Amino acid sequence: MRLKLIDIVIILLYLSFTVVIGLVLKKRAQENKTAYLLGGNKLPWYMLGISNASGMFDISGTMWLVTLMFVYGLKSIWIPWLWPVFNQIFLMVYLSAWLRRSNVTTGAEWIGTRFGSGRDATLSHNIVVVFALLSCLGFLAYGFIGLGKFMEIFIPWEVVSNYVPFSVPDKFVPHLYGIVFTAFSVFYTILGGMVSIVWADVIQYCIMGVSAIVIGIIAMRALSIHPLIVPEGWMSPFFGWELNMDWSGIIAGVNDKIASDGYSLFMIFFMMMLFKGILVSAAGPAPNYDMQKILATRSPKEAGMMSGFVSVILNPIRYIMITGFAVLGIIYYDRLDLIVGGRLDFEQILPSAISEFVPIGFTGLMLAGLLAAFIGTFAGTLNAAQAYIVNDIYLKYMRPKATNRQVSSVTYISGIGIVVISIIFGMFALDINSILQWIVSALWGSYVVSNVLKWYWWRFNGYGYFWGMVAGIIPALIFPQIFDTLDLYYFPLILLISLAGALIGTYRHPPTDEAVLKKFYKTVRPWGFWKPIHEKVVAEDPNFVNRSSWKRDLLNVLIGIIWQTTLVALPIYFVLKKFGNAGICLLIIIVTSIFLKKNWYDKMEDD
Repeated sequence: MRLKLIDIVIILLYLSFTVVIGLVLKKRAQENKTAYLLGGNKLPWYMLGISNASGMFDISGTMWLVTLMFVYGLKSIWIPWLWPVFNQIFLMVYLSAWLRRSNVTTGAEWIGTRFGSGRDATLSHNIVVVFALLSCLGFLAYGFIGLGKFMEIFIPWEVVSNYVPFSVPDKFVPHLYGIVFTAFSVFYTILGGMVSIVWADVIQYCIMGVSAIVIGIIAMRALSIHPLIVPEGWMSPFFGWELNMDWSGIIAGVNDKIASDGYSLFMIFFMMMLFKGILVSAAGPAPNYDMQKILATRSPKEAGMMSGFVSVILNPIRYIMITGFAVLGIIYYDRLDLIVGGRLDFEQILPSAISEFVPIGFTGLMLAGLLAAFIGTFAGTLNAAQAYIVNDIYLKYMRPKATNRQVSSVTYISGIGIVVISIIFGMFALDINSILQWIVSALWGSYVVSNVLKWYWWRFNGYGYFWGMVAGIIPALIFPQIFDTLDLYYFPLILLISLAGALIGTYRHPPTDEAVLKKFYKTVRPWGFWKPIHEKVVAEDPNFVNRSSWKRDLLNVLIGIIWQTTLVALPIYFVLKKFGNAGICLLIIIVTSIFLKKNWYDKMEDD
């Protein structure tokens, strides 16, 4: 076993710290529903930003990104657009402010501000809850898988099995580890709510920041001694119609990995990814931990600042670590143990590289940080799922006048139930990439149409929302069983089916009540196809002015995506010691930052 005593002590200290956080903040979290789910809307935007960034710095995602960097080099900066990562720019520029102005607790509760309280609003509310729980369960299973595969490297089962009174098949060993470490996440999340999540995330980010810098330095020292032998095109972010990256004669098996990923026709993949990414981003945040952090901010302006801060605080540090591990993996590939269950698994590059190259002591710090990353992501997602069950099922339909004590009890029970179900989901997942592809392509494909139309088109009603979501969710669950292809490629089909359901549902019923639409428009102040409602609002209140500008916002989104992408490229070039390229990236960041300061930040509204 690679871990030494000092490493084990550091990990145990961190895990003990999470328990203490939950116990200390338990009383504060039990004050009321808002205190538990949103921290009482008292947390500063920069802490929520660090927490949100920390939650994205998860084990599974980092393992996936290290694998991408190892295989695709600089071209890997585009592949996370599958999420899409640039949704943070849409949120920063205008969508976070729109969402926060609603003053609600969850995304499902938000439905009432847009569609009112009729039958169509109830149907829409219910389908959002279903989607939110599916999404949360998917993310929990995704994180659960990554954690188990990660820890298996450092705690070999042949060592542990001597002290366990039962046998476990090899393929389920990662799941057992996932269950054990998940227990710590469940404990402090259920006890302390949003405040405990944020404080634990801030500590985790500090640990990860130190770890990333250490890994970056180790990789740069290795580059001073050994050449980095990679295929032509690996060092460039630019690409043509095909990927044209050939690892033959360098590292066996990587070409098979590229073929299995389905990225060889890179231009088609990129265009599909961009098309999907813009639609998903314009739809606003999915009902998960990201949305809960936005709703937890103190004001709409701080919501936008928090979303923008995520890119600044996350990308440079994270990609120093990712590039460092990819470089070490390539240089010392022969020393890595990537065989799992008799097959080559490139997702093992991260844990194997830690085991091989990180010094004693720092290994414990690194593992504590990555464990914290898993726990933070798991905790944030679990908190979001609890919010939907407690706020949108229990309090809405079962016991609207429940006491704080009753709410706390239901919160604890629902949290444990969600974790158990997510573990069952995780048992059936093959790997991180498979479940990630389903979440970001198939499942989110069902979300796009209804959630784009709800913001930008006044005529869209609750029935359209409901049938659009249903028409998308059903094929999202069925298609992966039918089509043997990358989930992204049947995203357009799910989109068309969902659009048909949304339009049929909308035009078969009258528009949403005019009073609800006018209140929504005055409160949220969206842009888009709202002219009939705008005219009626102005007729009643001549002093009303909607200062939202679609032209300014979309220009800021474009510049913001360039700014965010360059924040990713800068640390990669720096670790690779391509200082000329890093200097160009820094110049682009400075210019785009000045533009965003003048055209976005200076024009933000306080309310």
